[in-house]
Amino acid sequence: MWREITERITEFIRDIVESAEAEGVVLGLSGGVDSATTAFLCVRALGKERVLATIMPERGVTKEEDVRDALELCDALGLEYKLIYIDPILSVFLNNLEESNEIAVANLKPRIRMIINYYYANSLNYLVAGTGNKSELMVGYFTKYGDGGVDFLPIGDLYKTEVLELARYLRVPEKIVKKRPSAGLWINQSDEEELGMSYEVLDEILKSLDRGNVEETKRRFGELVERALKMVRKSEHKRLQPPIAHVRDLLRGDEK
Repeated sequence: MWREITERITEFIRDIVESAEAEGVVLGLSGGVDSATTAFLCVRALGKERVLATIMPERGVTKEEDVRDALELCDALGLEYKLIYIDPILSVFLNNLEESNEIAVANLKPRIRMIINYYYANSLNYLVAGTGNKSELMVGYFTKYGDGGVDFLPIGDLYKTEVLELARYLRVPEKIVKKRPSAGLWINQSDEEELGMSYEVLDEILKSLDRGNVEETKRRFGELVERALKMVRKSEHKRLQPPIAHVRDLLRGDEK
């Protein structure tokens, strides 16, 4: 199964790049399993010469272990990379903006990283490969126009637990596969603490809901189901194009 999934995703990557007449892809490499798995797939699809990794840590927040793992992965895959610390850029924003809350500041970080990715993508005629998985996409666990600002999502139809299985099939280093999931937006951040449940439980809930087994899912997981449903509802705008106020019918008289 994982061989067929790998083949389909790599073909998808090639088709997306070729249809855009792009030369390759840029992807943010965090040292985590999602970005590592995406990097492995992009290299299989395009070759290492057509993949650029951006490593964009924040001093005092990003773990040195994550930077080290990202660099080692680039070395193992033979990838060209750009190591750019974002804290000086973040400081420029914060020094020129009025004070806000922690979430607004935290969300600046992935948006800065998005800008850097597109800077290199535009410079090289590359596309930006996203690293989000289906679990994150469904509950909106990503920053709009931040890590959600990408051209395509190679692993976007795989739940987090499935990404782990694919990562092992692709032989992503086990120390990366076993890491505690974290977006790394503040010190000791944990995805599962923010979500209020483990990815194993979240994925079971989302899969059951996807099959239409709502009542059975509620019996199994209780109030966690409503928590997951609320996240899905609240984040719908993140998964859609910005809505447009349609007024063409009111202008038809002027167009005659």
